[in-house]
Formats: sequence, C-alpha cells, structure tokens
Amino acid sequence: MQIGPYRIDPPLVLAPMAGVTDKPFRLLCKRMGAGLAVSEMTTSDARLWRSAKSRARMDHAGEPEPVSVQIAGSDTRLLAEAARHNAAQGAQIIDINMGCPAKKVCNAWAGSALLQDEPLVARILAAVVAAVDVPVTLKIRTGWDREHRNALRIARIAEDAGIAALAVHGRTRADKYEGAAEYETIAAVKAAARIPVIANGDIATPQQARAVLAATGADALMIGRGAQGRPWIFRQIARYLADGTLLPEPGPEEVCAILCGHLRALYDFYGEEAGVRIARKHLGWYAKDRPENAAFRDVANAAVDAAVQLRLTRDYFMALADVQPRAA
Repeated sequence: MQIGPYRIDPPLVLAPMAGVTDKPFRLLCKRMGAGLAVSEMTTSDARLWRSAKSRARMDHAGEPEPVSVQIAGSDTRLLAEAARHNAAQGAQIIDINMGCPAKKVCNAWAGSALLQDEPLVARILAAVVAAVDVPVTLKIRTGWDREHRNALRIARIAEDAGIAALAVHGRTRADKYEGAAEYETIAAVKAAARIPVIANGDIATPQQARAVLAATGADALMIGRGAQGRPWIFRQIARYLADGTLLPEPGPEEVCAILCGHLRALYDFYGEEAGVRIARKHLGWYAKDRPENAAFRDVANAAVDAAVQLRLTRDYFMALADVQPRAA
C-alpha cells in the first residue's frame, strides 16, 4: 500500500490506541513486522503540549520511517496548527482521529462524534491537508450508530479534501467495542474509493486477517487490540498472507525475551517509577490465557521497582518453559 511517497510493506498497520501505542510499543511492533505504527492520539490544544505526557507522545526520535502521528480535536484552526507543529517535529504522516468512541472524547465533540457533522468534517480535512506538505490520513468508524452509517459519504468527502488513505473500523460509535465488526460497509467504501482503504476491527489471527481482506477488498489491515500482549501477530499475519504458512506461537523463552526487552524500553523511556506502573497493563496482556495468569498479575502488580518486576517476569515465563515439553 502506498501513502504519499511511503510504501507500507507489509500492509499491516498498528492502530493508534490511547495509552498503548507509545514509542516503546510502536518500535516493538515494527520490529515484529508492522509496516506502519500510528502514534496514540495527541490533542490539538497547544496549551496541553507542555505536559510530560504530551511530550512523551510527541517523541519520535529514532523511529523508522514513516512516522505517523494522530491528532484529535474539533477546532479547524487548532487541528491545522497541530498538524503543522507535528510535521515540524518530524511527523511524516498526519492522521486525523474521527474514530475514537470514548465518552470524554466524544463529549468534547472530537473523535467519532465528528461523524455527525459532515460539513465540519469537510472543513477539518481541507484545513489540515492545506496546512502541511506531508500526507494526511483519516481514521473513522462506519457511522455514529447503526441507523446512521455514513462512512461512504465521509470517504467521498475525504477524497475531495485530498486525504491520502482512509482507515475504517467496522463498528459504529454506538457499538464501541461490543459485538462483532461488520465489513460490508468497509467493502462498499473500498469499492467506491480512489484512495487506499484500511480495514480495522476484530483481526486477531492470520485466518481472520485473510478473511477480512477477502470480505472487504481492503488495501491493508489495521490491528489494535489483537496486538496487545501479542506483538508477533504482525509477523504471523504477514507470513500467512504471503505463502499460507501458519507460524507457531512463540514459546515461553521467546515471549520472555520479547517482554523483558519491552519492559526495559518502558523504563528507559518513562523512567523507572512511571515505567513500572505503565508496564503492568502490558504484563497482564502478555500473561492472558496463560497458566496461573491471575497469580502472575497479582505478583507483578505488586512490584514497585524495575529489578523486581523484571525478575518476577523472568521467573514466571521460565517456569512455564520448564513445564512445557521441549521440541525433539
């Protein structure tokens, strides 16, 4: 898939997720095979850019290109300025959030709430595209609710505004993350669109990835929750789409190595105290569906320093390796 001058290969995108797709996780997923990793959304309100959290979100030093930064808001002028600011800081792709269903985001008339106001969508997209010389992409849902699915009209507005690619989550805002994603709307958008379309929603296995591509005809896939605790999903899907090979799940030793590397990156990026705290949710995702998950989470969440958290993590996964049969 092509976004402006950038070839996205493999055509697998890490979805922007608030509080998840920080720099350590983006770098890890890129190493694990993601062709593009979009940052967690940053506010368009410049008054908030000086906070430690915003500074961390805007740190893209050393990331392999293309660097994609998502911005959120509803004020046309502020969004255009945010796009210019992030492009000046190294963003090579600007992504606009019109897909987040979170109540606090929608109450601020941002995220998927914007889908209710198509003229405002058109003004925002035109302003942001005009503000920067880098490609601008857009992430949406299929509509505000099931009675008002307007993704096809939004896609036409996006094309007219010069949007370079469109990601569509197969749920409405009202659906949040409940129920199964529907792909008929994404397929209709792809059939009518002249720009690349990225399908998003319920992609957690290589087989699901192939099925979604077949159902939608999309140019690429966007993976969010399916990558939490399983960043290797990108290499598994890429290989399966390439030649039908189903790569095995990594064993406890490899998971341990991946996770410990992730933990160290979090400590380095945030500092020990914040890194230990932020690591806890990732530990829970890595350990889910594994033996003694609850016990591991209880112990790991009690750790207050990096050395203990790392030691407990190693002990847990190496104990799993000891009880699993070795390959002949």
